[in-house]
Formats: sequence, C-alpha cells, structure tokens
Amino acid sequence: MRKYLLLFVMFIAQLAMGQFQEPVHFSVKQNKISDTELEIVFSGSVDAGWHVYSTDIPDGGPTKAELVLEKQQGVKPKGALRATGKVHRAMDDMFGMELSYMEGTASFSQKFTITEPTYEVAGYLTYGACNDENCIPPTNVDFSFKGEGAPSNSSEAEKDLVPPVEKDEAEAVDSVQLEESDSLTEVVPSSQGGQDGASLWAPVIDELKAFSDGTSTPSGEKKGASALWWIFLMGLLGGFAALLTPCVWPIIPMTVSFFLKRGSKESTDEDPSSGRKKGIRDAMLYGLSIIVIYMALGLLVTILFGASALNALSTNAIFNIFFFLLLLVFAASFLGGFEITLPSSWSNAVDSKATKTTGLLSIFLMAFTLSLVSFSCTGPIIGFLLVEVASTGNIVGPAIGMFGFALALALPFTLFALFPSWLKAAPKSGNWMNCIKVTLGFLELAFSLKFLSVADLAYGWHILDREVFLSLWIIIFALLGAYFIGWLRFPHDEEEYDEMGEVVTHTRTSVTRFFLALISFAFALYMVPGLWGAPCKAVSAFAPPMKTQDFVLGQKETLHFEDYEEGMAYAKANHKPVFLDFTGYGCVNCRKMEAAVWTHPEVQQLMDDGFVLISLFVDEKTPLAEPIIVDEMGENRKLRTIGDKWSYLQRYKFGANAQPFYVLVDNDGHPLTGSYSYDEDVPAFKRFLESGIKNYKKLISDK
Repeated sequence: MRKYLLLFVMFIAQLAMGQFQEPVHFSVKQNKISDTELEIVFSGSVDAGWHVYSTDIPDGGPTKAELVLEKQQGVKPKGALRATGKVHRAMDDMFGMELSYMEGTASFSQKFTITEPTYEVAGYLTYGACNDENCIPPTNVDFSFKGEGAPSNSSEAEKDLVPPVEKDEAEAVDSVQLEESDSLTEVVPSSQGGQDGASLWAPVIDELKAFSDGTSTPSGEKKGASALWWIFLMGLLGGFAALLTPCVWPIIPMTVSFFLKRGSKESTDEDPSSGRKKGIRDAMLYGLSIIVIYMALGLLVTILFGASALNALSTNAIFNIFFFLLLLVFAASFLGGFEITLPSSWSNAVDSKATKTTGLLSIFLMAFTLSLVSFSCTGPIIGFLLVEVASTGNIVGPAIGMFGFALALALPFTLFALFPSWLKAAPKSGNWMNCIKVTLGFLELAFSLKFLSVADLAYGWHILDREVFLSLWIIIFALLGAYFIGWLRFPHDEEEYDEMGEVVTHTRTSVTRFFLALISFAFALYMVPGLWGAPCKAVSAFAPPMKTQDFVLGQKETLHFEDYEEGMAYAKANHKPVFLDFTGYGCVNCRKMEAAVWTHPEVQQLMDDGFVLISLFVDEKTPLAEPIIVDEMGENRKLRTIGDKWSYLQRYKFGANAQPFYVLVDNDGHPLTGSYSYDEDVPAFKRFLESGIKNYKKLISDK
C-alpha cells in the first residue's frame, strides 16, 4: 500500500509540473470476422493540437505506427498494419519529406488468418505523437488475445509481418519479475553499479519543481496568443504597405473631402456643427465597413477550407508549386509587367448602386467599391497574407490577419476626417508610391522561393538546395539595392524632366532611398557566408535545411555521449555539470532547437565549454540485451529497447515524457535549475545555461 501511495503522489507531482503529457488514449479489441479470419483494432482519441503518425513514414522520419508480434500461435498476419482513420498528408521542411498523420481520432487494424483450431496472439502497437511544441516518446499499446476458429488452408496466408519471438526467448521475457525493492538498479541495470548507480536514477521531481526561476518553456496558451499577435502584426504591416500604393493613397483625400462636404450641405442654422459631425460619422462608418469586408473575406476562407485543410494545402507539394507560381505572377505585376484588375463592370455596378442608395448601405457599397478598384495593389498583398497565415493552421488566423490588414487600411479615413488639416501635410502622390510597389514585388519574388523549396524537398529534385536558394536571395536583394540607388528602373517608374523638358538620365538619390539601398546591400552580403555553411539565422526559417547544402566549411563536431551512465561518469571525472538532452530522431522541434538555438555562437560556446552533453534518444530502436520489466503507476511495463530505457528514465527521474526536454544536473544527478522545453528564445536559453553553470560552481565551492 505504501508503494502504491508513493507512486500516486509521484503521478500527481508530474501532472502539477505540467511536463507529463498523455495526449493519446488507445483501446484495443479483436473482431472475429469469420471462423478463419480475425482482426485486431486499435482505436485512439487524440487531444486537440496533437497528431499521431501513420504507418508509411519513410526512414529518417518521425516514429511511425508499427505492429510487433511477440507470440503468434495458430494465426498468420494477413497483409500489413493499416491506418483506418482519416489520414492527412503534409510536407515537413525539417525532415524534407511528406509525412502522413491522423488528428482527433487515430485507428489502426491488423487482420490475421486462423490456421489452427485454437489460437493465441500477443504483442504491441508502437506509435509516435507530436504537437507544435513537443513530441512524446514512442509509446506501446500491448495486447493479448486467445480464441477458437476453423483452420484455413488458404494459400493466401501471408508471411509474418514481424518475426515472432522465439519460444525460449518469450519464456525468458515472461519469467522476468519485478523485485519488491525500492532500488532501481535491481530493475534497470547501471554500468556504475552500487549506490552511485542507484543515485543517478533516483527521482528528483520535487527538486526540479522547487526551482521557480522561470527557465521553463512558456505555456501553450501564451504561445498561441503570441502566434495570433504575430498574424495580426503581419496583417497590419500588409495593410500599411497597401495603403501607400498608387491604388489606395490618392483615393483617401477625395473620399474624406466627399464625406465632409456632404455633411456640410446637411448642416442646419440651429446647429452648424451638425454637418461636420455627420461627415466624421460617415467617414468612421466607411472605415468600419472596410474592416467588415476584409474580415468577412478571412472568415470565408476559413469556412470554405477549414483550419486543417488550409494547413494541409499550405504544406502539400502540389499546392506549394501553385503558391510559388501565384506569388511569381503577383511579383511580376508589382514590378510593372502588367496590372491585375477585376472586371470594370463589377466596380461600375457597385458604384452605381452606391449613388442610388442612402444611409449605411450607401457607405458600405462605397467601401466595397474601394476594395474592387484597389485590387490590383491589394490583391497580391492579401493573397500573400492568406497563404502565409494558412500555414499556421489556426482557425481564426485568416480573420485576424484580415482584421489587421483592414484596420491599417481604414485608419487614415477616420483620422483625416477627425483632423482635416492633416490632409495638407500628407505627402502628395508621386513616384515614391511606385517605389513601394516595386519593393513589394521584390519581396514577393523572394518569398515565392520558399514555397518552391517545399515542393523541391518533397519530390527530391535538388534544384533548390540551400546554396542555390541563398544565391537567388543574394541576387534579389542586391537588385533591390540597385533599384533604390537608381541603377535599375521599371516600366511604371515615372521619368524625371529638367527645365527644358528633357529626360534627366542621372537623377539624385534621396537620403531615404540611400539608406534603404544600404540595408538591402548589407542583407545580401550577410547571406554570402551562408554559401559555405554559415547559419544565417535571419533566413533560417525560409531557407532549405542545412542538410541540403553540399559544402559546409569548418563544420565543428561537438563531443557528446548517448549513454546516460557513461556520460555521467565522464562528467564526474572531469568535474563538469551535465546537459541532459531528452530527444528523438523523429522529434521535429528537437531539430528546430538544434538548428535555431544551439548553433548561436554564444550558446554553442556555453554548451561546449560549460557542460558535458548527453543526448538520450527515446525512439532508439536498438534492443536491450534482455527486456526489463518495471513497475510504473502500479502496473508492469516492459522496456524492450534502449529508447524505452531512456524514456523511462525521463518519466521516473524527472516526471516528464515530452521532447525536447532539457535539464542541467550535477554529478550526482540532481538538477541545477529548472527544466527547459521547446522555445526558440536564444536569450532565455542562454539564461538557462548560465544559471546551471552558476549553481554548479556554487555547489562545488560549498563542498
């Protein structure tokens, strides 16, 4: 009873820490299809935001679902394990491959042919699950069924899906019993042996919880809020960019003046200010109508496709080619190749309707007319925003993005109506608006390559490897700098004339354009070292992964261990703290942390000089010398692989089961600071490392 109470307390402590996650719950049953055939069905419920990988994951990808048979008597597998739920397919940039997964519910089935009057089949289903921040280690769903049937002599009985465990080996596994002892070294062998080995595995959940220095990862709710704020900011910037284009800016003073003049005509002798008030009200309603129209567009996109479909489309190889071509067309339009306009009959019809109506409907139709006539400038920006927002998979993302866009677009109409004198100080229309259009054209051209890169990785064309991608970006931003400085001109750039009416061929460069050119040239030069393997963190989110680069100059190999006891022994002998990295070959966010955070020069120096790195892969499939049975939460659990062992260490010692999971420990396995999970905040990660080093030095000095 005491032991079970202790296990229960540990479980509650794990939940309190928020590190122990169980997002998938599977049940298993057998269905007798006939006297000669049976089916084993695994049905799982998946928490929102999580997904379970399917059965057809290629080598080098995340953990796929697979069936392992430990005992099969009187039955033979009929075909392979099948994913019977709704399977989504999406391109994953980090792995460079298309992955299949299930959300909401996950189900798998395996059919068997009965070959003897009585049968017995036992084994387990292994599956992997991830969300946007973490992955859980490969998890097993055990099953064991017996029954009776009529033997089938069909020649279609297939070979075993997984070679069964030999009888003597199975008996050896079944004979392993958990000893009634609190010493973990009697259950999980330690190369250290003795009391030292036991202390390395001793639970430190309460110690880890006691640290409250804020080093652990922010909650998912905060990250979700951050994503929405980022989407809103993207929309806001897009709206301000559209506002300053030739299709929108010249309309603002005319529209505001129209509202104010219409209001003044309706003023009365008793209240001369009533006309101005009405003009301001109409302008505000006009701005509000713009917001409603564009938000409705965002909601319409979500309703038509749904968040999951948008995300699947944005990561699908074929649609990424479509997005690439679409942005290429938008870029050509902004660069002056042609104008993208809606049929003039549409805007004429709406404008005619607006003049024939009054009140709120008239104002709304005027705003709708603006949306139509300005489409040649706003369309490419809206298209780009919706494509980018779709990749977040957030159900309210398109609406939030369009709200930001419309707010920026509508704001001047209200402000200039409230403060008409500002119109006189506002910049007049001119060639500077074409400069903004061309700049947007260059940016859309650059971002279009991101989508082509996804398709290139999916199909394995290798036409846009990292060095090719960076070369194109270097050229694009160098040409943008040349445009700012005046060396490059496009068809819709206005000519400048001297006093005699002659075209000026050598114009002066404004100070603003000079600084913009300086920034553009500097950014192009910044990417040049990336051709030889420099991280170029500012573009790492857009460029293909480093593994696609053929040549990396001066690549540094970091000394690290992949065995817990061996690494701890080395750290103790060299008097250094330990960086424990619970990771997985199939953990996407683990690779993101390593690519975006670990490669930062200051972080890399702290890790190389300050710690012994021990990476423990929870999905390592190498079998243990012999299976180990442990008692966890009151039930026996079988550890079959090295990955199982490290996953159990993470759960038992630290009360966590999601990856990536980082913890800094001293030479006895006690934590030096709080844990850290997925968060690409370099300063926060540096503080995490520095805190561990500081506490380790203090610990050594106190001894």
